[in-house]
Amino acid sequence: MGSTIHPTAVIESGAQLGADVEIGAYAFVGAKVTLGAGTRLHHHASVEGNTVVGAGCEVFPFACIGGKTQDLKHAGGHPGLRIGDRNVFREYVSIHCATNEGDFTRIGSDNVLLATTHVAHDCVLGSHIIMSNGAVLAGHVVVEDHVIIGGYGGVHQFCRLGAYAMLSAMAKLVQDLPPFFIADGIPAEVRAINKVGLERNGFSAERLDRVKQIHRILYRDGLNRSQALERLAVHPDAASAEFSHMLGFAQMSQRGLAAGGR
Repeated sequence: MGSTIHPTAVIESGAQLGADVEIGAYAFVGAKVTLGAGTRLHHHASVEGNTVVGAGCEVFPFACIGGKTQDLKHAGGHPGLRIGDRNVFREYVSIHCATNEGDFTRIGSDNVLLATTHVAHDCVLGSHIIMSNGAVLAGHVVVEDHVIIGGYGGVHQFCRLGAYAMLSAMAKLVQDLPPFFIADGIPAEVRAINKVGLERNGFSAERLDRVKQIHRILYRDGLNRSQALERLAVHPDAASAEFSHMLGFAQMSQRGLAAGGR
């Protein structure tokens, strides 16, 4: 099976198309774009800028992938966007290139971004992420693997979302959301562990118990943040994957960990 390109599609000279790509009516592919094998652009989809899209991705109508950063500090050059494999970008998704020359907005593989979601400049997304309709990430946000962001959830610049976390619909995250937890509210506060999400991803009862212990120490034992992290560090399970991940996440936090709520 060869590539299928609609006669009304615009493909600028210099674009590199992998095997078996599909490009629909009135779609646009810019001169500096590379599309991986088997990637499909629906009608009116746009991929531009210094952008590499991996294999098996699907870009739905009116999505804008690789647009120029909206950061007013942009001083020219060709900062870019790098996207992995098997991602789905639904209608009106917008993903922008980085701001400074040599930098990239980065998205991993096997992610699903639903309609009207936005990923701003210099964000770094892992894999197996779901962003529901209308969810938005400001610049320099980091999202680890297996995160879910509910509809119209908003994330402040430079925030981090830890692996297997969930930000609830219409929540406003202004601090870092630790891995394994659910946050809700304006501003978002940690409410509980993401039990259903963890079970769906194969966490055993033993691993779930360690996550519950982490949550209790951080948010239920009446400790300040420094005391809680010190207790995590000397816990008998401190060497486990869950404790190690939490401690490493906290050490990298620039905006502080989200507060706890009931």
